[in-house]
Amino acid sequence: MIRRSFLVGCGSYLPEQVVTNDDLALRVDTSDAWIAQRTGIRSRHIAAPDQMTSDLAIAAARRALEAADLPGEAVDLVILATTTPDNTFPATAVKVQAALGITKGFAFDLQAVCSGFLYALATADNFIRLGQAHTVLVIGAETFSRILDWSDRSTCVLFGDGAGAVVLCAGEGEGHSGDRGILSTHLHADGRHYQQLWVDGGVSSTGTVGHVRMQGQEVFRHAVARLSEVVDEALTANGLTPDDIDWLVPHQANRRIIDSTARRLKLSPEKVVITVDRHGNTSAASVPLALSEAIGDGRIQRGHLVLLEAMGGGFTWGSALVRL
Repeated sequence: MIRRSFLVGCGSYLPEQVVTNDDLALRVDTSDAWIAQRTGIRSRHIAAPDQMTSDLAIAAARRALEAADLPGEAVDLVILATTTPDNTFPATAVKVQAALGITKGFAFDLQAVCSGFLYALATADNFIRLGQAHTVLVIGAETFSRILDWSDRSTCVLFGDGAGAVVLCAGEGEGHSGDRGILSTHLHADGRHYQQLWVDGGVSSTGTVGHVRMQGQEVFRHAVARLSEVVDEALTANGLTPDDIDWLVPHQANRRIIDSTARRLKLSPEKVVITVDRHGNTSAASVPLALSEAIGDGRIQRGHLVLLEAMGGGFTWGSALVRL
């Protein structure tokens, strides 16, 4: 028997304010047709002025713990994936930890932009496999609207705010692809592409928060190639084929990228979870938001094999195979 990480609860939170493409067309030179055709996005949620990333993360975490039927005190590790922390320090994860009444273990933030949740999931899985944690709360939460240049139509139409969370608990498996839990994770980065998707500010550079800047065509080209590779890597590592996948839960950045990955796997559209039309790109919150929706509405069920994948600035990218 080997130690596995079982996904026992999932939750999400979206701010109340919804901004449609038509709303954005009142602010910048764009239209609903232009945005939808190029990205598949129709609307996104934007945090209220008094809402911080921690507020979104706490709400999603509470729902994940409720779904897992566990109290906050059961958690011994909190990992929060975010690009938009409340403060430079301390980690936003410790605010979440305190709000949930968790007084043991440890907590930290993790930054890998849109790949952040997968990086955090892999990190949590390794802590569990090594016996250094038993119950882990993994959160992806963003107030990405705070780092957007709302006069730049090439970026401001793409992103939204939100949070998603999962609870992982240690369990036992037999060491094959039929096990429940996280079967494998696969992470990559290539810093040569740093300035193809980045923020033009920071503590040690400008002393300002800065705004998102992107070379859209280059990001698209790399995303299609890298995501196809990392999906194949996950399947090969587990001796599986695309036919074995019950659900693809991709990073929700662009509908064309999602469709390209699905075609590469020869997956029917019915097996792909899509939220980008309503959420936009919520960065590290993207994958857990989509996962939470599909579990919540009953599409993803116990025993299903789920493939998660994402790519973000850096470039960073990764995948994970999870059997619920």
